[in-house]
Amino acid sequence: MAKPDPAANWPEHILFIGCGNMAGAMLLRWLDEGLPSERVTVIRPSGKAVAPGVTVGTSLENPVAPGTLVLLGFKPQQLGLVAQDIAPLIGEGTTLLSILAGVPLARLRTAFPRSGSIIRCMPNLPVRIGKGVSILAAGPDATDDPRGLAGALCARLGLVEWLADERLFDAATALSGCGPAFVYRFIDALAAAGADLGLDSAAAARMALATVEGAGLSASASGIDPRAMADAVASKGGMTRQGLDVLDQPDGLAPLIARTLRTARDRGVELAALSEKSS
Repeated sequence: MAKPDPAANWPEHILFIGCGNMAGAMLLRWLDEGLPSERVTVIRPSGKAVAPGVTVGTSLENPVAPGTLVLLGFKPQQLGLVAQDIAPLIGEGTTLLSILAGVPLARLRTAFPRSGSIIRCMPNLPVRIGKGVSILAAGPDATDDPRGLAGALCARLGLVEWLADERLFDAATALSGCGPAFVYRFIDALAAAGADLGLDSAAAARMALATVEGAGLSASASGIDPRAMADAVASKGGMTRQGLDVLDQPDGLAPLIARTLRTARDRGVELAALSEKSS
């Protein structure tokens, strides 16, 4: 766990509208980082508690105070209904941070015409341990202070990447948003292949997980291109080289991953269109 830093420059208040798995992971990480719980309010229909000291309500009743960061963490298809209830209460001086998948900045501005700066964010689940990736894009009217605030908050969750072109959001989501699930599948496949060679399945699972973790950490620490790192440990005629030759075939790993990301990206575009029609 990161060392708490209660003196850090946190927003005056963070208001969560919805708090599902992803929004909850972000909140818990920020609390670990020292966000004072009394600065947080969560609005969720269930009224279920989130964390000690965090105020939870079932509906938003009063105007949101200036200086509040409002995080939209509900299901994208609920945007129309939710905005109908809360948009009149969100005015200038607020910052809107949306993690609604497939909902573009223009649509957010239409839904919340009176809010302050609007910033779109797509985190991934490893944000819970501070090793996530957050993709950010700012609306055309977003000013420097809200941009800096959103960037600083997301930096506590891991890597932050700003997109100048919002049209690339679905591509970035396919890579970093969906990417952890794809890596989990690879870990599972690596372990299963080891078990097929006769290893104990539990041992193979431990070895696969530790191997992927160690490889990722070493790649991050080295600053060397991952392809070059693989080639550096693959002696001609050796075991690693023979295995890489299978992965490097024309129908091997690279085209498979490219097809995987393209399919995920295309589905993101489709879901955004469906969400637009349903609103």
